[in-house]
Amino acid sequence: MTLTDDLLAGNRRALARIITLVENDGPDAHATLAALYPRTGQAHILGVTGAPGTGKSTLVNALAKAYRRRGFTVGIVAVDPTSPFTGGALLGDRVRMRDLSGDPGIFIRSMATRGSLGGLAQATADVILALDAAGFQRVIVETVGVGQAEVDIASTTHTTVVVEAPGLGDEVQAIKAGVLEIADILVVNKADREGADKTMTALHMMLGMGMRYANHHGRTMAVDGVAAVEPAGWTTPIIKTVALRDTGVDELLEAVEAHRTYLLESGEMQQREEDRAHTSLIHILQASVLRRLNSRVSGDHLHQLVAEVANRELDPYSAADQLLPAVLSAQ
Repeated sequence: MTLTDDLLAGNRRALARIITLVENDGPDAHATLAALYPRTGQAHILGVTGAPGTGKSTLVNALAKAYRRRGFTVGIVAVDPTSPFTGGALLGDRVRMRDLSGDPGIFIRSMATRGSLGGLAQATADVILALDAAGFQRVIVETVGVGQAEVDIASTTHTTVVVEAPGLGDEVQAIKAGVLEIADILVVNKADREGADKTMTALHMMLGMGMRYANHHGRTMAVDGVAAVEPAGWTTPIIKTVALRDTGVDELLEAVEAHRTYLLESGEMQQREEDRAHTSLIHILQASVLRRLNSRVSGDHLHQLVAEVANRELDPYSAADQLLPAVLSAQ
């Protein structure tokens, strides 16, 4: 049996090996993903993001346990900052969620961002694919807690949860870089703290004032004081949770499942799948172009062009035009 066969048969060790293969873009990674691809499309993919200190990891932990109580299998992808020394995830699967390890219905993988913009590791979509093919019914992606550059999570998931918390020095952290606009569900975690009601009020006001706009999902956002809704009537809920006490977690689960039902019944799930496919294809093409550039253009030539651009002897567009023939040639 091949490694792919072992994964499809439920072998968790094979799954771990395949994830390592695709994360490192190792030999046979692309062929392995191609073999798995027809077996995907069943998992509902949930993204959880928000500012540092909002308790995202604790909330993901509690949500995963709530899903397990209902009989769902859960894959978790925790995107961590890259260690400057090892290039690996700073935190670890079992360090972050020890009480989930040992459950055969849960698989946890920490991934390093490796400096990628928006906090999502370059290989995250491929890891999601492997978990989907392995039969996990719900896949939760928690992004690195840098707070303000997580908008790209929405292009990788079906449902996006943006987590806020009171007492972080700003009533609504997400407003600064527009993270709020990607939210299908808003959560005020640590809601037992002072200021929780104030945060809830601020979020309600922001939605009511039309501070969301159309994004890559093609949603209809609020304008002129009309409450933000999606086509066919999805209204972004705001849910209070205290993840450490399991308070509000079941309500969050119900909201996720309600959003999944909405996506399926409204037809928007197909649109989001097309968005995900488009994003994946563009990322693959970009990576392929960079690989060709590195293999076909000498470092000296590239350095010379960079120096000319830096010295204003050549504009960057003309420099790129000089490099394109080598990248695009069939050899």
